[in-house]
This record gives sequence, C-alpha cells and structure tokens, in this order.
Amino acid sequence: MRTILASDAKTHFLRLLDDVARGETIVITRHGRRIARIVPDSEEETYAEQARQAMETIRAIRKRVKPISLAQILADKNEGRM
Repeated sequence: MRTILASDAKTHFLRLLDDVARGETIVITRHGRRIARIVPDSEEETYAEQARQAMETIRAIRKRVKPISLAQILADKNEGRM
C-alpha cells in the first residue's frame, strides 16, 4: 500500500489509476491525515464474495437449528431471575 499527498494525487491521478488497475492500493493524505483509499476493483469483488459466503453459512445454520417461539425465548431470558 502506497501513501501519497493529495496535491501529488491531483497532479498524477491518471498514473495512480494505472497503478491501481495493476493491483496496487493507494492511500491519499492531506495535512498528514488519511482521507481516502483507492483500491483495485477486484478487492471489492472479494468483499462481495465474502458476503455471499457469509449468507450461505447463515442459511445453512438456519436449516439445522429448529425454530424457537417467543414464549420460549422469554422463558429462557427470565430463567434464574427471582
């Protein structure tokens, strides 16, 4: 991951886009603070794939676990309170 000043990013934006297209992540700073990150599009697809896999896992768990009634949830919540 490379860090670049906002003023330099403005000057060299097209070259930065080429670097990102080749897989590099670039962080843009202003006055020493991180303000933006340019990431390759393939990383965004990775996040989408992770979300899809998480949803598949949740669906699989829901198939294995039997439904529970509201009355049972409330009874379990209050168990041991007296």
